[in-house]
Amino acid sequence: MKFLLIMHVNPQVWDGLTEEQRDAVMNGHGTFMETIRKSGEFIETAALGDVSESAVVRVRGGAPVVTDGPYLEAKEYFGGYYLVECDSRERALELAALIPDASVEGLGIEVRPVVFSATGED
Repeated sequence: MKFLLIMHVNPQVWDGLTEEQRDAVMNGHGTFMETIRKSGEFIETAALGDVSESAVVRVRGGAPVVTDGPYLEAKEYFGGYYLVECDSRERALELAALIPDASVEGLGIEVRPVVFSATGED
């Protein structure tokens, strides 16, 4: 089963961490990736750029309308993900708990099953 382990970013929480705490989170991702590579559960990962660099495209009256920023005003935004393949939801939850962001007060990892996926090679 494939699962998306979604990391949400809350700038207020992140900015409230010490430099040492932020470094521990960032360095912890290397350890996590090594763990899931060794277990064979790793498929891919991506970290997204700052939300201030995003744009939203909507088609209105047949023409694209582009606006800056996220679609919704929110305290948190989608910051990145790990796509994993593991035997069960329980294992996906175990893996999510290993992601360093999960141990930061005010942050968490959303775990969602993937019901369909395709690649450029399909």
